[in-house]
Amino acid sequence: MNKSPDPAIHLGLLEDYIGLHLRMAQEAVLRAFIASSSQPDFKTGRFATLMIIRLNPGLSQIEICRAIGRDKSTISPLITALEKEGLILRESSAKDRRSVTLHLTQAGEDALDVLMPHVERHETRLDVIVGDAKPDLIALLKKLIEALS
Repeated sequence: MNKSPDPAIHLGLLEDYIGLHLRMAQEAVLRAFIASSSQPDFKTGRFATLMIIRLNPGLSQIEICRAIGRDKSTISPLITALEKEGLILRESSAKDRRSVTLHLTQAGEDALDVLMPHVERHETRLDVIVGDAKPDLIALLKKLIEALS
């Protein structure tokens, strides 16, 4: 796929839309990761969910949604898939028996360990691309998230 839209295609007002460029950047970053990692089925939500559970065992599904900015309707099928694959466990919450908490299994830990070198290489590549603007870029993205959440 092209690095940027075909210059012969007139984008009109879209050229100045932040949302369009955010989406295109997200897609480009994901395509580059998939190409460099040989992980054709990689999903960003999958990695983020596993990592949040690793770092914060015992969170609820809702807490994970908030942590990674996902909608409840998209996280439920992901959690179900991760559980079916044996990567996570759902356990009754000690605080609220109506709620469940999530924990990685050893297979989940192993899956993250396999992904991490690919993720680190990819993030290093992104760091090189954005250079010294990284803190400003992250600050602007966080500003958008905060203002629109």
